[in-house]
Amino acid sequence: VQLQACGGGLVQPGGSLRLSCAASGSIFSINGMGWYRQAPGKQRELVASITSGGSTNYADSVKGRFTISRDNGKNTVYLQMSSLKREDTAVYYCSALVNFNAYWGQGTLVTVSS
Repeated sequence: VQLQACGGGLVQPGGSLRLSCAASGSIFSINGMGWYRQAPGKQRELVASITSGGSTNYADSVKGRFTISRDNGKNTVYLQMSSLKREDTAVYYCSALVNFNAYWGQGTLVTVSS
């Protein structure tokens, strides 16, 4: 099983980006999926998560600006990020509970700068 994340890049403050993460391999079930981030010199933190039923959870710092969603048919989770701030700069990692095991994507860098 592999998770492939993409969609990071350089964006100006106030801008938007959409991250996606697709799971591939021998997949029988995917339960929770989520996005984490790690800024330089900081610990990895949960940004948002979504259950197989669509229930979502967000870090306080991104509520109202980020939206997590998933396409179960494509085994893909998305993170729509809007009103980006400089402090959102980080490497973003996707994670998923696949076949009752936790997997991580490779990380995609998001840089918010003018």
